[in-house]
Amino acid sequence: MLARAHTFTIEDYQTRHVSVEVDIRPGLPAFTIVGLADAAVREARQRVQAAIINSGYEFPARRITANLAPGDVPKIGPGLDLALACAVLAASQQLPSEPLESHVLFGELALDGTVKACQQGTLAVAQATLNAGLRTLVLAPERAREACLIEGLEVAAVERLSSAVRVLGGGPPDALPEQEPQSPDTPNPIGPDLSEVRGQHHAVRALIVAAAGAHNNLLSGSPGAGKTMLAQRLPSILPPLSRSEAIEVTRIRSMTGGWEGDLASSPPFRAPHHSITTAGLIGGARRGWVGEIVLAHNGVLFLDELSEFARPTLEALRQPMEDGRVAIVRARHSAVYPSRFMLVAATNPCPCGYAGNWERCRCSETELARYRRRLSGPLLDRIDLTVKLESEGALGLGATPLTSSEKARERVTLARELQALRLKDEGVTVNAHMDVRMLQRHARIEPQAEDLLKRNQERGLLSARGQHRVLRVARTIADLNGSEKVRARDVGSALALRSVGEYAGARAA
Repeated sequence: MLARAHTFTIEDYQTRHVSVEVDIRPGLPAFTIVGLADAAVREARQRVQAAIINSGYEFPARRITANLAPGDVPKIGPGLDLALACAVLAASQQLPSEPLESHVLFGELALDGTVKACQQGTLAVAQATLNAGLRTLVLAPERAREACLIEGLEVAAVERLSSAVRVLGGGPPDALPEQEPQSPDTPNPIGPDLSEVRGQHHAVRALIVAAAGAHNNLLSGSPGAGKTMLAQRLPSILPPLSRSEAIEVTRIRSMTGGWEGDLASSPPFRAPHHSITTAGLIGGARRGWVGEIVLAHNGVLFLDELSEFARPTLEALRQPMEDGRVAIVRARHSAVYPSRFMLVAATNPCPCGYAGNWERCRCSETELARYRRRLSGPLLDRIDLTVKLESEGALGLGATPLTSSEKARERVTLARELQALRLKDEGVTVNAHMDVRMLQRHARIEPQAEDLLKRNQERGLLSARGQHRVLRVARTIADLNGSEKVRARDVGSALALRSVGEYAGARAA
């Protein structure tokens, strides 16, 4: 007899459909699994056999062949156990085979028949089930609520193999575990407030522009000027994630074992230490290893003390910053991950941090040149906004704050809504992600602004990429001001936010 069941295997960020075909024929008892299975899948033979017998069913004393199709796709992990067991029961006529055509079975089996949850990738499997046109996902109760985040999918929780047989026979699923109630009076913390920043009004304005368009931002200034303080308040002015963005963020967390029990609502904020390795930042230390830039997808990557990062580590950011994805290629293995993040970096202008203050700075010209070479021109050219913070009187207690996080978030949210409406047919939602074709349609500028860009290019202050980035920032400034057109003053403001004294030479290079 032949039976077929559906399941999925997870390889890095990709979820692949697997058809489990089980054939039972007369012959010496044997249980063979073919189809490029790894060790965990091959060991499923012992788990499936024990689970079937201990659940009160009969394990066929015949020649059993299980084919995991397609045969050229690696099958990884114990999540195929439940599908294998149900296919064996169907092939031995202990279970009707028709329901297997519309159900996806995903879970590991204990020897006593208990269905154990797979800790990684449940949300990805649920999304893939819906995309494949299959009706129901059958899995352990511990991960059922995670699968329920995908709208339009029927989820059946089963505690044991016998429960799965009952569901496939048309019976009810097991009850979901009770979720701890959340107090409605508990506020949702969004981090420190922008009203705590005293002074540095130009830097606060630049932060609002960066948040409104998801632009990369570099904060430069002496120690104690408030660079880290400003960056830490960026999450408080960002709008919540859209549902599609929240699904992507939650899927990444699920695949890395970091799912927290609910759909992500706020953009991720990642702040790795400057001693991080290239593999830690980009990924690829081992198969399935996810770097910080992937964990920051649809959110913020904050690199404090940017000049202290290893130069090869920073140079590895160039392609992901431009493409919004990272391709990791190793021997006999490759993987592509999404990495569309907003970079916020902070750095000192010199080794001692007091460049420009002749009374405190003791760095020689050679030390200054060596320090500035740590940040390459191509990397700086991919940063949209560069802001210099002044240290004298910057954070005085008597200074008046420019705005609060609530007011800034309202402006940022309104600007994001305008962008999403304008770009709804383009496949992107913010100005920073527009390509050249989109810029030509949505960021048409006045002749005076074109002359301004041309003069800066002729002076060597702007590359072709730099012009496009200036136009994106100008479009965001116009959105914050509620203007449909990109005016010359918007372009001038974008140019002013892009240049800074210490790094002008590096940009020109």
